[in-house]
Amino acid sequence: MTKSMNAGVQRHAPGAIWHKSGEPLRAAPPSAFARPDLSLVTPPLAEAHDAPPAAGRLACGLQGWADRLIASCSLVSTAPVLDVREFDWTAPLREHWTSVRDEALAMVGDQREAMLWRGGAAMPDALARCPDTATLLDHIPALESAAFVTLPAATHCPARRGVTKALITCDLALAVPRSGDVRMRVHDRIVRWAEGETLMFDDSVSHESWNEANGPRLILRVRFARPLRRPGPWLARPILTLLRRHSAARGRS
Repeated sequence: MTKSMNAGVQRHAPGAIWHKSGEPLRAAPPSAFARPDLSLVTPPLAEAHDAPPAAGRLACGLQGWADRLIASCSLVSTAPVLDVREFDWTAPLREHWTSVRDEALAMVGDQREAMLWRGGAAMPDALARCPDTATLLDHIPALESAAFVTLPAATHCPARRGVTKALITCDLALAVPRSGDVRMRVHDRIVRWAEGETLMFDDSVSHESWNEANGPRLILRVRFARPLRRPGPWLARPILTLLRRHSAARGRS
């Protein structure tokens, strides 16, 4: 299937299945459950597309310039949290989420992350273990990466930013504990995962996550190239190429 940076965009078709992503920033509601001590928990490892600290400092100015140009060429919203109705391929993910969940639970085990796609390429050995998920991923245009990702109980993932606005992130929630608050801040909005629903956001803005429950949160996280009009693709493609090289180097380390 041919994947392009301009594919997969749907304009708010009537009756589309969707989930309202996010709500205005406000304090989390009081919980009836005791909250774990997050200071004792090691935060998750950096993700493959996060810039190393030195590179992040060096490229800060260039990143801002590139992100502004990419945003000006975007064919979809540039808001921190996006409306999933703009992406028709998210509906099958929601429709078949229980099959994805069952494959994820059988595959993840004690791992925090099980990669399925990396650097724009499928990982055949991993996908062979989750055929239903593999079929769904094959229909996502311009797919860059995909993984089953857990956020362990009593974990705070500190604020950070992805390195480029050329990518958009979509989470399909597979298991969300109800024994406490599990949430993410994206810029100035608080969002929460709901099992079987998709959450679309731009992780090039500041974001952080909390799991204040007594069990892990499990999602399918996919990243795909932002649909762009010219000249956006001319800038985005070299950026994604550099990220793929960085991801490949991490995979070999």
